[in-house]
Amino acid sequence: MPAHISGVLHAGPSPVWLPYPEAVNDLMPSLWPSNVRKDGDGVLTVAGHRVTDLARTHGSPVYVMDVEDLRARARAFVDAFATAFDQVGAVSRAYYAGKALLTTAIARWVAAEGMGIDTCSLGELMTAKRAGVDPSLVGLHGNNKSDAEIAFALDWGIARIVVDSLDEIDRVEAAAAQRGVRAPVMIRVTVGVEAHTHDFIATAHEDQKFGLSLHSGAARQAADRILASEHLELLGLHSHIGSQIFDRSGFEVAARRIVALRAQIQRDHDVRLPEVDLGGGFGMRYTSQDTPLPITDMAQQLAEMVAKTCAEEGSDLPAVSFEPGRSIVGPSVFTLYSVGTVKPVETDTGVRTYVSVDGGMSDNVRTALYDADYSCTLASRGSTADPLVVRVVGSHCESGDIIVRDEYLPADVTAGDLVAVPGTGAYCQPLSSNYNLTPRPGVLAVQAHRVDWLITPETLDDLLARDGGPLAED
Repeated sequence: MPAHISGVLHAGPSPVWLPYPEAVNDLMPSLWPSNVRKDGDGVLTVAGHRVTDLARTHGSPVYVMDVEDLRARARAFVDAFATAFDQVGAVSRAYYAGKALLTTAIARWVAAEGMGIDTCSLGELMTAKRAGVDPSLVGLHGNNKSDAEIAFALDWGIARIVVDSLDEIDRVEAAAAQRGVRAPVMIRVTVGVEAHTHDFIATAHEDQKFGLSLHSGAARQAADRILASEHLELLGLHSHIGSQIFDRSGFEVAARRIVALRAQIQRDHDVRLPEVDLGGGFGMRYTSQDTPLPITDMAQQLAEMVAKTCAEEGSDLPAVSFEPGRSIVGPSVFTLYSVGTVKPVETDTGVRTYVSVDGGMSDNVRTALYDADYSCTLASRGSTADPLVVRVVGSHCESGDIIVRDEYLPADVTAGDLVAVPGTGAYCQPLSSNYNLTPRPGVLAVQAHRVDWLITPETLDDLLARDGGPLAED
């Protein structure tokens, strides 16, 4: 049993499942970016840079990205799926899910490793364009696309618009007709698969806002309407069952249903739909309790299953695309905090020690929003003190402002120490806020030869600049 675990909320300060660590200073490599180590003084380093130096120069809290780790994960995903699908005679494509974390530099890096960009807003579209990404590698999602988003997508000439409702089909068709073009579209199909994940990130069951239902016939109705349109080109079908998923069975059921629907549409309309998209949602390891499948295994199993289902349906193999985000950028980033106070609190079952840091739910709301779990380590020094179960909390005026619920740190953790939380690359910065008028942290891109801001940190002057000022009395 690995010793470095972080889990769900528990009644007592020392959960029985949390094993006493043999070496509280040690890292579990699978939780951290590949270029993260601890040096001889116990200081966390990334690509050779000590976090004590990063904090001194750039401040805290701060998101720290291992750039080479990000690029290697993108490259490994592309290679694994290309190899697996080539073995069954099909083509695979990978679109990086920009909603996880997107900047112009990230867009350039993942594109250089062979990925397209999946966007879901005008801001994400504009970022991809600014990065110089080929529009033929860009897609647009969203359950409520604005006219401006549709217009930008058509004018730029992106690869596909994933339509999410019957009303949207009419709006995209009207915009395409106005421009005298045929808009390439896919249909987002709600396939009725209950993904084994949090309700808020499960997206293929019937009672939620995304997609057109397979069960009710809405997806088939959408296909009929698009195929009858003069200004729409139906590329294929899309399914996304959720996020942070470890169980491949959900992907397999969704794929079988999508492939079967594609075969039926092709037979009935005597057409060929060249592509199927099985979405993203590949899980990552936040704690030692998480057990994501190796990406090579997932790719091979999905390729074999798609090929088998197509053979059973008597249909040709489509190009199969995927939209990883979390599994690419999530493990490549950790958040660095400074400790402010350490407070032992008497409870009914003993003493719980609260370690308060200079960030919190404004830079990582996922613990409060999704009941997410994280781990952490003392990052600024080694320690010979005994391990102590602590709760790492933020500085905000909310009792739910928790970053790490239960984890072992050295018992001498104190004000001024640095604590690092791994696995914060996906959704933490995009979901960050100015709660309590707190400036949002920046994102540092760390490479062996340089350290740069990917996203510059906000300042209090930035926040005050948006304040309209005192209003005149009536």
